[in-house]
This record gives sequence, C-alpha cells and structure tokens, in this order.
Amino acid sequence: MNRTDRLYALAEELRRAGPAGRSSAQLAARFEVSTRTIKRDVLALQQAGVPIWAQDGRGGGYVLDRAATLPPINFTPAQAIAVAVALGSVRRAPFAADGAAALAKVYDVLDPGSRRRAEDLGSRIWINDDPQDVPPGAIEGPESGARVIEEALHRRLVVALDYLDAHGTRTRRRVEPMILALTYGHWYLVGWCRERDAVRWFRWDRVRSARLTRDPAPERDLALIGEFPPTARPVGP
Repeated sequence: MNRTDRLYALAEELRRAGPAGRSSAQLAARFEVSTRTIKRDVLALQQAGVPIWAQDGRGGGYVLDRAATLPPINFTPAQAIAVAVALGSVRRAPFAADGAAALAKVYDVLDPGSRRRAEDLGSRIWINDDPQDVPPGAIEGPESGARVIEEALHRRLVVALDYLDAHGTRTRRRVEPMILALTYGHWYLVGWCRERDAVRWFRWDRVRSARLTRDPAPERDLALIGEFPPTARPVGP
C-alpha cells in the first residue's frame, strides 16, 4: 500500500473506530508499519485539515472528530444491496475505489440485524468480473416483474414466471430463487425450476411477467448451480 492509499485508509479506520479511537500501536499493526510512521501519517492528515485528535488515557491514541463522520442515515437491507449492486457492477469504472469506500460506509450505518440481512441478500447476488464481459451500459432489465423477483429472492418465496426462451417459446415456470447473477452483459435469475425439477437460468430481459406466491422456497445448496468461475463474486463490502 502506497502512502497516499494508507493515509486515506488511516482516516477511514479512525472513522470506523468512532469515539474509542485507535492507538498508534493498533494502527501500526493494522497497516504493517512502525508507530513512528503512523505518527507522521497522522500529522500529515492533521496538516491537511482532517480533524484527528490525540486521546488521553491508558495507551493513548487517536480519534476522528464526529464532525467528520456520517450523520445517522436509515438504509433498509434492500437499499444497501441496491447500492452494492450499482457500485459492484462497475468495479472497473473510474472512482471504483471511492465507490467501495462509500459502500463500506453504507454498511457501517446499518444496525446489526439489518446488516446481517443485507449480507445474506448480498451473498445471493453474484457478479462476474471477467474482463471480456460486456460493458454495463449494454445490460437490460426485465420487461416487467423486476420488483417481484427481487422480493422473491429477499423473502425466499417461489415466484411464478411468464418466460420467453431463446427460441421464442413462451412458458410458465414456478421458480425457487437461488441467486441473481450478472455475467456476460446480462442479469439472470438462477433458481430451481419446479416444472423441470432442476436448476435453470432465466435471463432477466426475457421475463414477461412475474407473480409472487406464498410458497416458501427451501434452502438449496448453491453447488447445484455448478462451479462458479474465479472471476465471480457476491456483492457487498
């Protein structure tokens, strides 16, 4: 990590620490540098106008002034994941590092229960970072039913689809949502199709309509989908 990145990460670490702060020894261990380096870095941040104060008491330490932290913001788990998807699908875009830091801040303001739900939902939304992937601008959404599919994934309920396959054949399927996946320029609902009794990939923009049912979708092993490519990852901080 170069010094510029370390200075930014240092300020972020103190922001997350809140009123408890961090000692120079803790920061040195965190960034694998000497305490002397940490003291120089803190001084540089202070000279740049970052409100970092030395804290008295056992062990001492540094605290970032509350004025520099985020005010209370209420995000639902779904809203947090919406931010994660928006930022995660453009990981190679300009300001990607700042986007990742912004996402971490969104997660930080969630209460523990909401954070767990957001992390659970994020674990079921995957993005393939293959460099040969189609640019995000080419991605299309479903003609209708997007909110229903999202709700089905979130609440783990079976969704009834009116679907047009690659050959133009229209079918009706009851699907247990497993994951949503962005790969090679398209979003897919990947789930257990009750009509085919197997995992199927449903391209997002071929869904003509969707209806939420009351049937719970049982937990199924993601290994049923097959081996994920090394470039695939779930969204989240």
